Amino acid sequence: MKPLILLWAILATLGAAAQNTPKDSAKTSGSYSLKNCFNHFDKDKVVPMAAGYQYWFIDKDFLPDGLTVKMSVVAPGKASHAPHHHAGDEIFFVLEGEARFYLNGETTTGGPQTTFYCPENSEHGISNAGDKELKYLVIRKYPKGEK
Repeated sequence: MKPLILLWAILATLGAAAQNTPKDSAKTSGSYSLKNCFNHFDKDKVVPMAAGYQYWFIDKDFLPDGLTVKMSVVAPGKASHAPHHHAGDEIFFVLEGEARFYLNGETTTGGPQTTFYCPENSEHGISNAGDKELKYLVIRKYPKGEK
């Protein structure tokens, strides 16, 4: 039950961030609306990758602080990319499938409603440990200028 509470807290923070953007933001003056604050999955907008695909629910350019929500879908036995590290914390929330988490030389697995927290600059990765698609959300802030 704790992962659901954590996800609720994250999503509540996202909503507060959207409501409390600075007055000088590009998204002010009435430019936040139900039309651009609502995003329902659209297969025509997926970003293909070798191991599956990604879908950006909140793109890094939408909020002034770079906060994002992305869904990754990974084929059995695959990973979206090799373990890596970067500035900024990252949170994975497993929706479906069995994930293998890697953090600083250690691994564990987790299924639906499991969270995995990656502290800033830690070496981390996630891969599909099961025989069905792995779907997970990625919540991360992108520093200005990072892709």
